[in-house]
Amino acid sequence: MVKNLVIVESPAKAKTIEKYLGKDFTVLSSVGHIRSIVKKTKDGTPPIDVNNDFKTHYEVDPEKKKVVAELKKAAKSAKTIYLATDPDREGEAISWHLCEVLKLNPAETKRITYHEISKQAVEEAIKNAHHIDMNLVKAQQARQILDRLVGFELSPVVWQKVPGGKSAGRVQSPAVRLLVEREREIADFNGKSKFKVTAIFTHNENEIKAELPNRFDTEEEANGFLESLIGAKFTVSDIKTTPGKRNPAAPFTTSTLQQEANAKLGFGSKATMAAAQKLYQAGKITYMRTDSVNLSDQAIAATANFIKSEFGEKYSKIRKFKTKSSNAQEAHEAIRPTNINEVKGSSNDYDQKLYDLIRKRTIASQMAPAELEKTIVTIQVSDKSNFHFEAKGEVILFDGFLRVYNNQKDSEILPNIKSGDELNLNQATAKQTFDRPPARYTEGSLVKKLEDLGIGRPSTYATIIDTVQTRGYVKKGESEGIERDAIVLSLENDKISKNIVQEKTGADKGKLVPTPSGELIADFLTEHFSQIVDYDFTANVEEEFDAIASDKLARNAMLRNFYTPFHKLIEQSSNIDRTKVGAQREVGIDPKSGKPILARFGRFGPMLQLGSTDSNDKPIFAPMPKNAKIETVTLEQALKMFELPRLVGQTEDGQDIKANIGRFGPYIQIGKLFVSIKPEDPHTITLEKARELYTNKLEAEKAKNIADLGDGIKVLNGRYGPYITNGTKNVKIPKDIDPKKIDRIKADEMLAEAPTPKRRGRAKKTK
Repeated sequence: MVKNLVIVESPAKAKTIEKYLGKDFTVLSSVGHIRSIVKKTKDGTPPIDVNNDFKTHYEVDPEKKKVVAELKKAAKSAKTIYLATDPDREGEAISWHLCEVLKLNPAETKRITYHEISKQAVEEAIKNAHHIDMNLVKAQQARQILDRLVGFELSPVVWQKVPGGKSAGRVQSPAVRLLVEREREIADFNGKSKFKVTAIFTHNENEIKAELPNRFDTEEEANGFLESLIGAKFTVSDIKTTPGKRNPAAPFTTSTLQQEANAKLGFGSKATMAAAQKLYQAGKITYMRTDSVNLSDQAIAATANFIKSEFGEKYSKIRKFKTKSSNAQEAHEAIRPTNINEVKGSSNDYDQKLYDLIRKRTIASQMAPAELEKTIVTIQVSDKSNFHFEAKGEVILFDGFLRVYNNQKDSEILPNIKSGDELNLNQATAKQTFDRPPARYTEGSLVKKLEDLGIGRPSTYATIIDTVQTRGYVKKGESEGIERDAIVLSLENDKISKNIVQEKTGADKGKLVPTPSGELIADFLTEHFSQIVDYDFTANVEEEFDAIASDKLARNAMLRNFYTPFHKLIEQSSNIDRTKVGAQREVGIDPKSGKPILARFGRFGPMLQLGSTDSNDKPIFAPMPKNAKIETVTLEQALKMFELPRLVGQTEDGQDIKANIGRFGPYIQIGKLFVSIKPEDPHTITLEKARELYTNKLEAEKAKNIADLGDGIKVLNGRYGPYITNGTKNVKIPKDIDPKKIDRIKADEMLAEAPTPKRRGRAKKTK
């Protein structure tokens, strides 16, 4: 008989907590959610009955049936049951689902919450056990029901009306709109260039770098100014010194952790949260989904003691940060280490980097401010009262928190000079600089923007960013930018020289860029379902979830207020003309056939079509040229695409090599083998290069092939380790089996025992 049963969400957490609680406690895991809304009910009633107070039908997830059976068995023999799922709405809902499935009374079953997995925190939680907060459960239900209703009703409209449309989400769609609007701001940006003048002066063999505050509009003006510097005198006319302080930032919330991990470590939101989850489950950090910057008194005291012992008394300054969000729960804490003295958080380098970031930010938040001295030296140009140079420097008098967490670049340290000193001009440069367009969003800056707008919550940011990429509405940019010319005028030894330098512009590598499909879906929803992509409306819905959680708003009333006008729009969507969704234009006439060439949207995005669908002849299709759009593609570009596939030549054994562009980019085809040739152009790739890529592909395939057992059955090396395949079914080979020793009989056995893979794709509807 189990004396005390504790049910947590993850197996990793279960092991840690069982170690803390001792032999009288058995700790089991639900492995996340155990139930979800059914796709179809047996009696034909809707999964969510909108006419019956949004009654929702749930079912145990098929892969969780074994877990549920084990939990039921343990619950029957347990004297006391503690539900210890995560301390947020999602965790509260999982506890409620466990009560429903295990036939437990929520009003009697004990619920425990903790914000760090430590012996003290878990034991304290057991002492202060409470019951399930049904208001939090109702708030989670409201979010899940709304998202499911939007998905159930809006996605079919998108499939039917939007070429290549996959689905639409209540929170993801505004995020796509944000990216589309930014991309169009960049496209419409018409920046100008100006000339920026910098100079290097010397004083007693010390160099001083300075800049002219003025900018010149033309090359002639810049050149004229440089000419005026020949023979001029340069005098220090003023030295202004200003003391200053810089305070540390607050400890991390979910949002700021994702932003900083992206900026400092290059981590995406999903990867950041995965690493944080592992650190939390290992008992190394506090709960990683929080919008509070609060630290407990114990954490503040422990951090202060560490700072004093490590750096000295003067480096310590106790701070209590106040969370700006009115919805933040101050009982929760910011993300911090559970033990500030522990330097090692994980044996995994990736997770350790995140732990270091969290630990240093926490320590810095309780340290003294940095004391700085900023200096501005004004250098007057003789006989040019309207012009002067400025040299700026900064000296750190006391490093304070910067000793642990330094975000700033090293500043120029100025030499010892005084007012009235004459300086020698070593070199002056006037460089053409261009106005910068608005910056594309990174994962970190998009999270910040969503938070500023009130869209989403700590538990949803990573999911939003992952979903829009998975759906193909957004991609990570890969371009290093294109080169443009910039004029540089240099004055040295009383002579002016002119050079043209190349610089990169328009780089989007690592940035979030909307795809043509993303632009199309954003435009469609803005026109026909404006409330779904309206920022204020989406933020207001989040606030209403918060109101349900604090028992200030009834769940069903909130759902009804959203659903009634939304459903009317769905009913009216049958009048939307599919042929008018998405841009389509005639690019020109093909000189060979006399047929029109159209640029339009297809199932996989923008494409070119040679010939009209109204004629008896079947149209020919081609992909859109790289970086071209429906609105901008030219006839010359389009004609070039219809030259593909191009015969590059033959392999050494006489097989044809054809170059083309497909859904996933440029490739060459040799027989049935396809080889990506990114970033090569299929119009210009040489035979030598094509043969090289083909040879590399064959070698890679050879290395992948461990054994060919006949009849299409092979033992291969895959991304996740060795496996057996027959072309339709794959079976992973366990670590204790040597893949080289698998024979045909063993392979047949393993394939027979493996489940048949589920068919993917949309089910056909029968009329």
